[in-house]
Amino acid sequence: MSTNPNEKTDRSQSKLVLDGVPPKRPWWVGLLKFTAWATLTGATAVVVVAFGIYYHFSQGLPEIPKVDQYWPPIVTEVYTDDAVLAGEFYHHRRKVVPYERIPKRLVQAFIASEDSSFFDHQGVDVLGTMRAGFKTIRKKLGLGGSMQGGSTLTQQTAKAVLIAAEGYESATAKNLTRKIREAILARRLEEALTKEEILYLYLNNVFLGHHSYGVQSAAENYYRKDVRDLTLGEMTLIAGLPQAPSRYSPFLRPEAAKKRRSYVLRRMFDEGMISAQEREAADAEPVRVYPVEDVFHEFAPFFTEQVRRDVVERYTNKVLLNEGLKIFATMDSERQRGAQEAVLEGLLAIDKRQGFRGPVLQLATEQERKAFLEKATKVMGDEKLAENKLYVALVTSVNPDGQGAEVRVGPHKGLLPLLGMRWARKVNPEGFYPGLMLTSVKRALTVGDVVVVRHVVKKELTDDNVQFDRKMDKEIPEGVPLFRLEQEPELQSALVSVDPHRQYLTAMVGGYDFDANEFNRAFQACRQPGSSFKPLVYSAALEQLGWTGATIIVDSPIVEHDPENGVAWKPDNYSDEFLGDVLLRTALVNSMNIPAVKTFAAVGVKNMAEWSTRLGLTTPMNMDFSAALGSSCVYPYDLANVYATFNRYGRKKPTYFVRKIEDRFGRTLEDHTAYDDAWAPLQDRVAAGYARLFEPGEQVMSPETGFILTSMLRGVVQEGTGAPAQKLGKPAAGKTGTTNDSFDTWFAGYTRDLVTVTWVGYDKNEHPLGRYETGGRASLPIWLNYMKTALAARPQSDFWPPQWLNENLVLKRVDKKTGKIASSGTKDAVNIWFKKGTAPAEVTPEKGSVGTQEFLMGAP
Repeated sequence: MSTNPNEKTDRSQSKLVLDGVPPKRPWWVGLLKFTAWATLTGATAVVVVAFGIYYHFSQGLPEIPKVDQYWPPIVTEVYTDDAVLAGEFYHHRRKVVPYERIPKRLVQAFIASEDSSFFDHQGVDVLGTMRAGFKTIRKKLGLGGSMQGGSTLTQQTAKAVLIAAEGYESATAKNLTRKIREAILARRLEEALTKEEILYLYLNNVFLGHHSYGVQSAAENYYRKDVRDLTLGEMTLIAGLPQAPSRYSPFLRPEAAKKRRSYVLRRMFDEGMISAQEREAADAEPVRVYPVEDVFHEFAPFFTEQVRRDVVERYTNKVLLNEGLKIFATMDSERQRGAQEAVLEGLLAIDKRQGFRGPVLQLATEQERKAFLEKATKVMGDEKLAENKLYVALVTSVNPDGQGAEVRVGPHKGLLPLLGMRWARKVNPEGFYPGLMLTSVKRALTVGDVVVVRHVVKKELTDDNVQFDRKMDKEIPEGVPLFRLEQEPELQSALVSVDPHRQYLTAMVGGYDFDANEFNRAFQACRQPGSSFKPLVYSAALEQLGWTGATIIVDSPIVEHDPENGVAWKPDNYSDEFLGDVLLRTALVNSMNIPAVKTFAAVGVKNMAEWSTRLGLTTPMNMDFSAALGSSCVYPYDLANVYATFNRYGRKKPTYFVRKIEDRFGRTLEDHTAYDDAWAPLQDRVAAGYARLFEPGEQVMSPETGFILTSMLRGVVQEGTGAPAQKLGKPAAGKTGTTNDSFDTWFAGYTRDLVTVTWVGYDKNEHPLGRYETGGRASLPIWLNYMKTALAARPQSDFWPPQWLNENLVLKRVDKKTGKIASSGTKDAVNIWFKKGTAPAEVTPEKGSVGTQEFLMGAP
């Protein structure tokens, strides 16, 4: 028997070995090893796959924007010279503001409503994303619930960066690829930027409806405020918009917007950002928002559109819409308003002289009239009639005596008396307007007519075209709403006003209604200038032929033959009279046709064409004698520039309608500021004014010729066809223009500081304006009304030669009949300026003596 203590164990082991079978391990040991291997392998695979996904989807991601180089597309603004906003151009209406300018409460409102854990997560809220995904799947499977987004503010910022880099369609696609790329970019944003910098990017990018990108744009669009001035109620309404700007639009769905605002306020209260009292007060605020101001269409659309065209041509449309330019036009806002009012009032007056074209509609049946009144009443509601406002009215009865008609404007009954529509004769271009006044309403209106009327008080019932009738006035009852018949003009007009010394286009109107027709007649309508072209003809004779204002021209019938076309042309004077020998000055002052044609012939067709181009006309001249009477079309803008050259005594200079352009950083891209522009900053006036010294322009005619021509155009206003311009009360020079067929009327006139051209006509020349419509009757009143406003507080000196020009000119008193120096007893004489050495030497004989007067001109 063995005494070894290990003997038992040794035997057991020997027995196992001898049997040839290894000892059996527990089952769980193998499972544990497999699990460990699988876990390690799976984890490795996950890491590899994750890395692969990250590598694949991160390819081509845009770089993280540097906050100090964040230059997204922003709005370009157009301002008048006196800093009034005239227009905006943009793809996205965005205005970037520093984070420090955004109220803390507004930041909190966005965080509370959009991403309450913003300061805790690292760019992607995994739990929130999973929860949103679960709810979305339930919704799509029809198990109830609602679809929900799971994007953090960082992810929304990442989406904005993707949109900027890849375009909207790709960056907002509803697929897994886009979400993965967005999440990767969000993580990169969190690594590269601070939370405040991410908020800065987000709050200047987020779309908030109605063209609003960023909180500053939303504050302006909804409340017409700076973002710093918003109330808590306004902030929370804006903060509730990102999720669904259309669904919560305060314009379209104010109740939904209010509920959404209440939700944001509750979230802010739950997060401890506001007190219960603040929440209650903000929740009680009414949802009061304002329509987005369309300053482009409401202020000066023709002028602003011309600025847009010019900038696009020189800088491209992409730059205009994305780069946030600040454009200062040369427009003076007060003069622009005056120009638009003058054109509107002038067209309404001229159009009435053309006659009444009939009602807007004719409702033949009682049922149609009833339906019309019901609709009109519903639209007006409780609105009261406003004085001088236009309305659409239904004629419900016509007085048996023809002295008036009863009309309905919605729920309001009123009277349209004969006194308010005597102009409404049938259209008759050949008729003499004052002799065709309406004597009975029955001749123009019947029951069921729908017409345009203006609500007026009794003292304003008539207009300038109708003489006030005291008898009719006594028959108008008191206390009844009164109306005056109106109609929308078919006529069009253009007005171009240039400051010749600053070289600014200060005001411009291109038509009656930009919204109805964007065609800019000031720049795009090539129209026959009629007699307003004659100063170009006479200036050529003065400069090239050495003629003077005392040169004798024979006003007698002529026939011009055109051998190429085999036709003969016989011009006539407007008065159909011929005066024989007349002075050149007399011919211009009285706008005589025959002397103009003879002067044109003396200059020569080819020379005249070259001269017109040299003066500034960009359209080709007709190569025949009819061009002397303005048969070659011109643009109003070009004609204004030619008269500005006359005003500057023959020095041609460019006219600017863009004064200055700055980029988004305030750097000057171009500057044409005049040194004496009171609205411009001093540094602009100094820099640009100095630059102007090196742009003297081109002296296209001698200063002496320029001054002499101006003195004769001054005579047109003092004695000739432009006499109504004397009502301006300031020294003025100018020339009327009327085409032979009365399709176009013009007045081109100027004072020392302002040159203005007005045109009136039909776009398609459907018919003439009227036999008695001339430049002096149709266009000059528009010029006059505008100039009164434009120069109301600005005295104008007379046209005297400057000191440096004084020694080259003399003033002589000339006999109008002979062109010789007038004697002391000559009754029909006129003062005429001459270049030294060109004045007539002979004196008109007088009984026993000859009187001669010579004046060397200095200051008056």
